[in-house]
Order: sequence, then C-alpha cells, then structure tokens
Amino acid sequence: MSKVLLSARGLQKAYGANVVTSDVDFDVSQGEALAILGPNGAGKTTLFNLISGDVVADGGELTFDGRRLRRERPFERCRLGIGRTYQIPKPYAGMTTFENLLVAAMFGARLDEAGASRHCAAVLEQCELRSKANIPAGQLTLLDRKRLELARALASRPKLLLLDEIAGGLTDEEADKLVQLVLDIKRQGVTVVWIEHVLRAVMAVADRVMVLDSGRKLTEGLPQEVMADPAVQRIYMGIEA
Repeated sequence: MSKVLLSARGLQKAYGANVVTSDVDFDVSQGEALAILGPNGAGKTTLFNLISGDVVADGGELTFDGRRLRRERPFERCRLGIGRTYQIPKPYAGMTTFENLLVAAMFGARLDEAGASRHCAAVLEQCELRSKANIPAGQLTLLDRKRLELARALASRPKLLLLDEIAGGLTDEEADKLVQLVLDIKRQGVTVVWIEHVLRAVMAVADRVMVLDSGRKLTEGLPQEVMADPAVQRIYMGIEA
C-alpha cells in the first residue's frame, strides 16, 4: 500500500457567516493523481489555499509527509515540498522566464546558484519554454504563462503539486499538451492534486476523483464511478464531459 502523503481531517474555513469549507476529510497517497471537481463556489480553491498556507484553517487537521501542518506560511510549506499553481498566473512580469524559475529554485528548493541554473534549464526543457527563457514573463502568451506557472512550481522540487485550473482558457490542442506534461510529471513520482473544469483533461490524468459542493465533500472514488453518480451529474448539468 502506498504511503499517505497528504491527509485532511475535518477542515473548516468560514468568512463571517459564509462557510466555504466544512468538515472535509480526504487522503492523497504518494504518486497518486487526485482530481477535485465541483461547481463555482464549491470551496475548491479555498481548499488549495488551506493546503498551501495562503489562508489559515478555522478548524481541522492537515498532515503532510508525516508532519502536522499548523501556521506555516506559504514559502515555508513550499520548502516542505508543497508546490502550487494559481488559476490566474502570477509571474514576476518584469523578470524573464528563466529568472522566474531561479527564484523558485533558490528560495523554494534552496539550491545554490549553479545547482539552481542546471535544475531550471531542465525544467524549461520539460515545459517547452527553453525558447522563451530570456523573454519577460509579462510578454508571454496565455499558454506560455500557464506553462511558466507550472514550471515555477516544478522548480521548487515539490513532492506534492497543486494544479488550479491550468487548462482553463486553453484550446483543446493546448489543453492536450498540458495533459501530456502533467502525465510526465506524475510518472516522475510527483503527487498531483488537480482542480479543473475541463473534464476530459483531468479525467485523462486522475486516479481518483473527489467532488465538492457548497464546501462539503459530496463523494469520492474512481473517475468513471464518480461521474456516473446522479448527484454529480446534476451538479455538472450543462458542462460537457
């Protein structure tokens, strides 16, 4: 049986009277790809924020790689091995693509300058960004900004990679290329948790699916079983699978 890398028990988060995460329990095994589905407002991104340390939980427990997470800041959780992308790419726009990766490698993975340069060169190659290495990040296309968002997370050498709708806004062909890249990353042993509305993309990668609705876990299981659930189909009415 694979080791549990991330475990959540009774996660709670509210903003005033608005409860966005309520009693959420789940485990993610090392090397697994878990997809998190749900309509807008279901609490998916808030869940990522709780894992990455962008927000502090009101209750519940998170354990990562055998360590209880408490009030570590995002950069501290990054150094523990939690990398993430954001739904809206947030590069350092005035820095080049390569410089963006160096920041992650040196301050996230804590590599020295020579080691960081070698590592970032390999990540650029993997993410098909080598030709864009010296271009300011603010000048990249949407697809390349998405690639850079993923590459920055990889530059920090994560054990766990959180992907927040990286296929959103892309053409089918562009989304297919990202799927292949995520599959390559998974084959390298990185554990993946992926929030996505482009179902055919995430279903090509996921070993297991968890569905959130109104901040609560509705169901989880094998992808085909979850998508055959009438309650899940009601939630996704009108969204093409």
